[in-house]
Amino acid sequence: MTRRILEKFDRLLGGIEDWSLFLSVILALLVALANVALRKLSPISLYWSDEVVRKTIFFSAFIGCSAAVRRRALIRIDALPQMLPVLKKPLTLLSHLAVLTFATVIVFLGWKFTVAAFNDPFARTSTLQIPEWWFYAVFPTMGVLLVVHTLLVMIEDWCGKRDGSDPDTVD
Repeated sequence: MTRRILEKFDRLLGGIEDWSLFLSVILALLVALANVALRKLSPISLYWSDEVVRKTIFFSAFIGCSAAVRRRALIRIDALPQMLPVLKKPLTLLSHLAVLTFATVIVFLGWKFTVAAFNDPFARTSTLQIPEWWFYAVFPTMGVLLVVHTLLVMIEDWCGKRDGSDPDTVD
């Protein structure tokens, strides 16, 4: 029962992440394409397109971190566990704990940056004048998603659903 609830919750979060990443990349692509086309075919240039592309790449990179944890696609050194299989589980646990530590720091600092930007009435993007706190809010959001996904992956590891080596294999 609990396992099904966790799987549904993981799928829900994954769907939100995947769609937000998809839409942000499509937005960046369309804005950049429109700017290039307008610049080449007419004297018109979208002065704000670079800012939109930069902010969507920023969003995609940080929310993509959470998606990488969910897919077990974080960069890690796996030579040692291959040479000494007995170290696989302890090193996987150490990796999870490192991600949880990183995520906790990101939540803490990201929250402080977000509040500081929220309280600064002049903290706005240069061309579109969007409040910067919207973009700083990506940090604590990413941190919370990292914590949730890492805990779900740890539960999967403990329950024996996956061994942590291949994201496509399920026991």
